[in-house]
Amino acid sequence: MGITSKILGLGEKKTTTAEGYIDLEKYTDAQAGSMTGARMRVAIGDIQRYEDLKELTNFVYGGNVLILDFTAISDQEVLLKRVTSELKRITDDIGGDVAGIGNNLMVVSPNGVKVDRRKLRGKF
Repeated sequence: MGITSKILGLGEKKTTTAEGYIDLEKYTDAQAGSMTGARMRVAIGDIQRYEDLKELTNFVYGGNVLILDFTAISDQEVLLKRVTSELKRITDDIGGDVAGIGNNLMVVSPNGVKVDRRKLRGKF
């Protein structure tokens, strides 16, 4: 078993912490069940072409928050402008918000969720 297998947990499944491993399968199954009661979800999506926008915005129309990675189209200025204009129109229609994060990410939020553009920092 190589180092990658050990890091990724491929091979033997450890169910105890005796050797420093924790069986995360049981933990993830328990967490997945708790998602059904959530009123809102946050998802990360990426856009490769303009046609991807419909499926991604359906998620926001459903009352969820989308973190959109637009790295694939960041060098296509006309397409990027078209996508951002459409996202602004959609969020205006539903009372949501859209804001850029860094160079290649946007947050698209549904009705009742506004994105605070200030960075929070610790006091230290």
